[in-house]
Amino acid sequence: MSIILGISAFYHDSAACLLVDGKIIASVEEERFNRVKHSAEFPIQAIRYCLGVMNLCIDDLDAVVFYEKPFLKFERLLQTYYSFAPKGLISFLKAIPIWLDEKLFIKQKIKDGLSEIGPYNRKTLKLLFSEHHLSHAASAFYPSKFTEAAILTVDGVGEWATASIAHAQDEQITIVKEMAFPHSVGLLYSAFTYYLGFTVNSGEYKVMGLAPFGDKTSDETLTYIEKIKSQLVTIHEDGSIRLNQAYFGYATGLKMANEKKWEHLFGIPKRKRESELYQHHCNLALAAQLVLEEIVLKMAREAKRVTNSSNLCLAGGVALNCVANTKIREAGIFDNIFVQPAAGDAGGAIGAAFAVYHLYYGHKRTIEEKQHHVYLGPEIDEKDIINLNRRFNTNYSKFDSYRDLSRIVAKLICEGNVIGWFQGRMEIGPRALGNRSILADPTNPKIQELINTKIKRRESFRPFAPVITLKQAKEYFDIVGDSPYMLYTAKIKERYRKPLAENFSKLTISEKLAFIKSDFPAVTHVDYSCRVQTVSEDFNPKFFQLLLDVKEQNGHPLLLNTSFNVRGEPIVNTPEQAYTCFIRSGMDVLVIQNYLYYKDEQDDIVNKLSIDFELD
Repeated sequence: MSIILGISAFYHDSAACLLVDGKIIASVEEERFNRVKHSAEFPIQAIRYCLGVMNLCIDDLDAVVFYEKPFLKFERLLQTYYSFAPKGLISFLKAIPIWLDEKLFIKQKIKDGLSEIGPYNRKTLKLLFSEHHLSHAASAFYPSKFTEAAILTVDGVGEWATASIAHAQDEQITIVKEMAFPHSVGLLYSAFTYYLGFTVNSGEYKVMGLAPFGDKTSDETLTYIEKIKSQLVTIHEDGSIRLNQAYFGYATGLKMANEKKWEHLFGIPKRKRESELYQHHCNLALAAQLVLEEIVLKMAREAKRVTNSSNLCLAGGVALNCVANTKIREAGIFDNIFVQPAAGDAGGAIGAAFAVYHLYYGHKRTIEEKQHHVYLGPEIDEKDIINLNRRFNTNYSKFDSYRDLSRIVAKLICEGNVIGWFQGRMEIGPRALGNRSILADPTNPKIQELINTKIKRRESFRPFAPVITLKQAKEYFDIVGDSPYMLYTAKIKERYRKPLAENFSKLTISEKLAFIKSDFPAVTHVDYSCRVQTVSEDFNPKFFQLLLDVKEQNGHPLLLNTSFNVRGEPIVNTPEQAYTCFIRSGMDVLVIQNYLYYKDEQDDIVNKLSIDFELD
């Protein structure tokens, strides 16, 4: 038996992965335990969980592998400061002590972290390091169904590489081309994230969500695009880029962008966090998104050219940009595409483990290692639910039959209730895919604003995703293939759309949000796009059955699905966290496994419902 522990840590989205004989047994982000979103801490609790799934200790492991090589990263830091000297001296003086104390001696920090999990033999521990972009590439290829593929990885920066094209065959991965720091597509997009007033390394998806509010035909948007491509970035035909470092501060400074130069270039100041959004912000977000799509599409074409493969694997933080992913798929460059659902640094733990398993130990690939699902995190324990009920004196109904529960929940949803849905093992990656979700009726025109303001407590412009049965997805959306991990977008079918006002592009953001755009307004973005999740029976049987029961109620196997958390917090991990979130928010009903919870002691929903069917 080969047992490997993969780790990512010390930057953002720390995580652990347990790989046994080439199969992912468990994988989870540290943030789910320490409740710090995008946590960079050493993943002690994530590792403890992964080992606990098989009742293992550190000494049972054949190897522990870290997802990048710190000495190469340190080399990049020193060389960058040397190249830009004397610029960046303040940043250098702040960064070097941190590197000397924390990052350069990562081997010792990892060993110390492991010792907090339990005693082990330090002399026999095999501690290995994989390169950052190799970890990304491995996370995308080895769990895929392909025996041969092109691999495109795009993110901010690893050690030196910011993007790579690789060719994989059977167990081997060969890096064909790399783009090096400081020229980075991910950092370019993050600079816009920063300038638009969002948080770097976590707010990039907000830029993607804001972009559809921009006007593609406006002179302002077109001017922004022209200025980006003429002043900020030079885009080559193979997708490689060169960034004009005079406009950026990430290489040696403490800020992503030179604010004075950006303000002079675009004619608008940096947006203050939480301040009002105006049309010029939307247009700038759209310009950034369109430039990103152009670059990534060129990269994909180059990956096809240099590998001549029919298959593509995608990973790296930029692979979470579902709009860009959709552009690649709709372009028809490749016959098949697999995007690692944990495409960011959390997935680096998965890739590092796979890289060592195949490239270091030389094991052959097997069908067992394919990533059939993403439900790799902690599972619910019945005793935790019992303890929850005792501690909080909860009001609940327990169901012996899941089908009875599913039919009740479907009816509640169709009557306008918002449901907290907590089932089975937790998802790996940033998307809630039916086990830690908030669910609602997408036909309700008031639901989007309700969930954004009273439950999620987040910006009103952010859209929600529809989840639908795989077989019926094409009846509702112009979708090319399946989308189990919510990593593609699709326009809603013409027959479900509502005509937009003639002056729609001139409306304010709030007016655009209030405008009913389809028969499913809660999940239809302002450009008719939807970030679709498709569900098959074998992917998630319980979630699939709920969709069928919703269809019995209103004729549509379709729900609004968003992550079970409130703004600023990670997705809930335990029944107690789920219940606390439920009580403190505007959710109407909570479901944990086969328990259905309601808030008011007198509000026994099950008994009050006018049920149109007999319970089993």
